[in-house]
Amino acid sequence: MTIFIRRSLAVTMLMLLAVPRMATAATVEALLPRNLSPWGMFMHADIVVKAVMIGLAFASLVTWTVWLSKTIELSRATRIAKRRLALLESDTTLARVTRDSAGNDAVAQLVQSAAREAELSDGILDDGFKERIALRLERVEAAMSRRIAIGTGVLATIGATAPFVGLFGTVWGIMNAFIGISEAHTTNLAVVAPGIAEALLATALGLIAAIPAVVIYNHLARAIAAYRALLGDASAQVMLLISRDQGRHALRVPRAAE
Repeated sequence: MTIFIRRSLAVTMLMLLAVPRMATAATVEALLPRNLSPWGMFMHADIVVKAVMIGLAFASLVTWTVWLSKTIELSRATRIAKRRLALLESDTTLARVTRDSAGNDAVAQLVQSAAREAELSDGILDDGFKERIALRLERVEAAMSRRIAIGTGVLATIGATAPFVGLFGTVWGIMNAFIGISEAHTTNLAVVAPGIAEALLATALGLIAAIPAVVIYNHLARAIAAYRALLGDASAQVMLLISRDQGRHALRVPRAAE
């Protein structure tokens, strides 16, 4: 009987000692978010961190939209420029190539600008004629290059600023996590970890937005440089065509081609 009483008292003492631990575990469990997936962490994040995450997601959407639109535009412009360049390299005249260059593409603009200057010169082949042609071609080439590069600047901005925006969200989230630790009066890792994980999600989104933006910007920059080289070749071919036409005295451009 005495042994049974002693065992009962021991079990009672163990249960009393376990009650604070159970209460602490319940408190910690209550402090933890129910869902630690990216969406769950987003929903439990602070309003400032949420705003940062939404902004970074929008920046990533802009990046891929610019990539798709500029890839299609550059592919089409390069294909047309190569076809026009092949025409300029053939045995033709300025009048003939002007009639065949109806359109608003870059090489057509180069040809039409040269033809316009030849018409305004009225067949007077003085020393400044080629200089005027070269000036016109240079201006058209610069305008077409600026037009094809529209939209790529935003990629550079996103690539440069997205990591810092994500870092701001992380700093703000960690600051709130430490405030929560002080209010909970506990340093239990289970309480600290969710808030820090939510904060680090902002940095992850910043990198997700920045890395593709930098890669896509560099890719488009190389593609635009190749397109500008095509325009430079087209300008050189127009100058060669005008030089040949001067020798043939065939620089008269029909007004219908205007």
